[in-house]
Amino acid sequence: MLLIIPAIEIRDGKCLRTVQGAEGAMTTNDPIEMARLWRRENAKSLHVTDVDGYQSGTIVNGDIIREMVKSVDIPIELGGSLRTFEEVEQAIGLGMYRVTVNPSMIGDEKLLRQCLEMFGASKIVVGIVIPAADKEAAEREALATVARAKAGGIKRVLYTDIVHEGAAKHPNYDTIKTLGERTGMRITVSGGVSGLDDLLKLQELESAGVDSVVIGRAMYENKFSCQGIWRMSEAGNYPYTAKV
Repeated sequence: MLLIIPAIEIRDGKCLRTVQGAEGAMTTNDPIEMARLWRRENAKSLHVTDVDGYQSGTIVNGDIIREMVKSVDIPIELGGSLRTFEEVEQAIGLGMYRVTVNPSMIGDEKLLRQCLEMFGASKIVVGIVIPAADKEAAEREALATVARAKAGGIKRVLYTDIVHEGAAKHPNYDTIKTLGERTGMRITVSGGVSGLDDLLKLQELESAGVDSVVIGRAMYENKFSCQGIWRMSEAGNYPYTAKV
């Protein structure tokens, strides 16, 4: 069974996306309250991206993230492609269960070893993003990078690779399968999931190492049937929906 991980993106201290509530009304844009909302709806983990930090190269919304950790009883992982030991140390100091590091760290054996020895392999995930252009070359490089990451002691990859087919898009199932089968890594898929069909297809890749998926936009737009029930139940309690 895939672990579904809702994504929360923070910019200027607020959620970049808010949930569409009953009849289109939006719930809170407070990241702490959003974390509570997803927990109330039985999320077992959360994926947080400090958008300001990603753009500036340092953690910007650290105080908010620390309060998010305190507000829920589930692990939170930080996205954002960290590049230095200091960034990793700061993120884990905020209470992050796992952090995503940039592939550039894989090429620095001393830095990677320092992080793994200090924090443990369960805390460090390498993030791989395949661009839409020159996908074939990028996929080859990704396979090589993940193989090096495994050799260096990393056990999990956060893999973002979206295939566009006309107006539709979905995860790159073929490459994800190849990646898992060739490297033996545990894989968290991020990006491209737009509904139940995508989840069912990813479920078929469990034997290739896929065990979890980060979902952003589709969750906020209520693309899953169960969310209609949640929104109806919450409608009468707005704006206290996320208070638990």
